Amino acid sequence: MKRRIIQIDEEKCNGCGACAKACHEGAIAMVDGKAKLLRDDYCDGLGDCLPACPMDAIHFVEREAAAYNEAAVLAAKAHKAAHTGCPGARMRQMHHEGDAPATAQKRPSQLSQWPCQIKLAPVNAPYFDGCELLVAADCTAYAYASIHEDFMHGKMTLIGCPKLDAVDYSQKLAAIFAQNDVRSVTLLRMEVPCCGGLEFAAKKAIAESGKELSLRVVTISIEGEILEDA
Repeated sequence: MKRRIIQIDEEKCNGCGACAKACHEGAIAMVDGKAKLLRDDYCDGLGDCLPACPMDAIHFVEREAAAYNEAAVLAAKAHKAAHTGCPGARMRQMHHEGDAPATAQKRPSQLSQWPCQIKLAPVNAPYFDGCELLVAADCTAYAYASIHEDFMHGKMTLIGCPKLDAVDYSQKLAAIFAQNDVRSVTLLRMEVPCCGGLEFAAKKAIAESGKELSLRVVTISIEGEILEDA
């Protein structure tokens, strides 16, 4: 049948995940840092996702599509509530060896500049010239205990959360890369899907800057372990 259904422009999508959160039917999910319409029969055509998109990447089209299947949507919701939930918002408590705080000498901060938020950082700051840059998801500082020594030491640090900030980080990062002599970029992200938006923004920014920059991507688990370092 031909009916009204959403269409997502992947070129405009910044991977923030706002549309997936706004879609009560579960028709949209984040796949490889991009919003995807998973099933036509999950989309009711009402468009709750449209105003949530900060990039104007979602629009209605008229095309052949399966009819909206409310029963299937309700069944999927029940299954998700019982078995999974959002990986980034799922409640979890970690227990670490030893309840007392470390008694070793206080470790100095390795933060080398201010501001450190991506959206607040000036593009032409002199400290970006000749620097090695760390772009880190906000949560990594809390999940990975040795972030200062292992990742921030000797680097300029920029932090952000693509799920909470309604901005396209790629534009700001591309400007920083293009207008400064940044030597390398390390991207520190969490294992949760919403962090894919930060990784995508860094890769897009490097491509748009016209610079040949090396990019190291490190993924941290919720338990604070390094899952991948590439």
